[in-house]
Amino acid sequence: MIQAKSPHSFHIPVMGLGFTVDSPLKVAKFGISSVISIMDDHLLEDMRRIYSEKYGILFEAISENQEDYRAKRITAFLNLTFDIVESQIQKIKNQSLENTELLEDYSELLSEENPLKSLITEFLQTTGPERISLFENIKKLIQPGAIDVNIMTKVDKLNYDTQGDILPREFSDALSALRGFANSKINGSVVFSAGLNPALYSYAEKFNCFFPEGNKDPEKGIILKVSDYRSALIQGKFLAKKGLWVSEFRIESGLNCGGHAFATDGFLIGPILEEFKSNKTTLKESLFEVYQKALSEKGIEVSLNQARIKITYQGGIGNAKEDIFLRNYYELDGTGWGSPFLLVPEATSVDNDTLQRIINAKKSDFYLSHASPLGVPFNNLRTSSGEIQRKERIEKNRPGSPCFKKFLSFSTEFTEKPICTASRQYQNLKSKQFQNGEISIDQMKEIEEKDCLCEGLSASAILSNGTMPRRNLNAVTICPGPNLAYFKGIFSLKEMVAHIYGKLNLNLDPDRPHVFVKEAQLYVGHLKQEFQKLVSSPSSKQENYLEKFRNNLEQGIEYYQDLLKSVQIDSEEIYWKMKEQLQTLKQELYLLKPNLI
Repeated sequence: MIQAKSPHSFHIPVMGLGFTVDSPLKVAKFGISSVISIMDDHLLEDMRRIYSEKYGILFEAISENQEDYRAKRITAFLNLTFDIVESQIQKIKNQSLENTELLEDYSELLSEENPLKSLITEFLQTTGPERISLFENIKKLIQPGAIDVNIMTKVDKLNYDTQGDILPREFSDALSALRGFANSKINGSVVFSAGLNPALYSYAEKFNCFFPEGNKDPEKGIILKVSDYRSALIQGKFLAKKGLWVSEFRIESGLNCGGHAFATDGFLIGPILEEFKSNKTTLKESLFEVYQKALSEKGIEVSLNQARIKITYQGGIGNAKEDIFLRNYYELDGTGWGSPFLLVPEATSVDNDTLQRIINAKKSDFYLSHASPLGVPFNNLRTSSGEIQRKERIEKNRPGSPCFKKFLSFSTEFTEKPICTASRQYQNLKSKQFQNGEISIDQMKEIEEKDCLCEGLSASAILSNGTMPRRNLNAVTICPGPNLAYFKGIFSLKEMVAHIYGKLNLNLDPDRPHVFVKEAQLYVGHLKQEFQKLVSSPSSKQENYLEKFRNNLEQGIEYYQDLLKSVQIDSEEIYWKMKEQLQTLKQELYLLKPNLI
């Protein structure tokens, strides 16, 4: 069955390939949900070996010579994760009535409003026969956080057999990953991110675990990470037509997030959340109509009560007041806290060297780069060891990276078989074009910005577990959201969770803008850069698009200005600060009108 209602109001989203790869093994025992990226089977195999050794479990490697090895590796790691988390939860439930340390740890992280916390407190203060009865009730309510997995839909290259022949579609990276999850013991959900992948979504229909059986929910769920309501409706209906229900829409800021950034057409998160709030019932009913019809054709009956939808938000949240306002005003079912947990070793896997680089970084060191071979803007850290390695290679006239994992090999510009734009092979070929005058220096610089995310985003997980990555590729690329620039220090899990729930206030940079303002600032900055490109390369089509973008952005800022007049978002001090900052942004937008360039 899909995980029951979480005891926490927040989850930890996926971060990179490795930063949350073992987060469930660290936090699920406290009821905290987190997400594992299952795109890198090499990393998962290494992590399975590491954790098998830690827990004294026999490890049998899954060789690349085995048929369907990618899916099998993913299944094996998820099964190991499931077994370890189950044993951790059983330890809490099997405690004696006198030794309650683990139960107290579980309780300490719950919010003050959580009924389970009150029940545990009552148990700890009670003696006699009633104590036994209370403990039995508590054990029924204790549950692990959800172990969810993430598949980035764009990372879906086709693969080849040992003879060099292309394998059938179901052996592509994304479809193999889905099969690995579907065949595992994990009863969480798969998070599809980065947009609609018809082949992947259609393939999900082949697995019974995504379908209800009688009055029972599906064994596994489907979550969509989306940037706006329209995307949610389109993708949700596509899946519903297959008889697949989306149990949660995770709305993520287009720019105020970590990892890849998918900028909306100037739509800010406030108006986007308002649209979801206004149309939540309509969304559910319109999807259910399609879903019910598809299931009926499969001989499955389902009621509207079984079709539950959660709406959550993630991206740039920095304190309890913001979190509470978002959940209450927009009637959200929860929030996602990502980048701040990179500073919590008890929750994520970030090596010590990278932790210190984050702490010592300036605000300007957190930036949106061209590092991703996918051609999508990518949040980066200028001072990371991965960036330093990339620049050193260029200085040695050896731009690009050795390409072993090949997950991002999509370019057929020079070769029949796709290669990665961050690879040494591709960058050498582009260098020859540059030397022949076929591309400009600016084009060459942008190409050289491409970095090997396959190695860089996974190395930290291996390093933080005291092991060296394969082939000694230990340079780390980290992808924090802009919000991390305002957090300084290394925090315990207890401290960060207390901060989220308002039981403790971490000392953030006092210049940190409200989450709404920060996103608006990022969008205005992005638009300025796009207008600069327009000056050097005029295009009426692009000009019309940017004007539409600017109008949407202006309407979003006006929405916030009206919101400030009608609702108490934060303190009086924050109110005046937001009011001034929003007015400044509005003036900047006015000056960006095309006819004023």
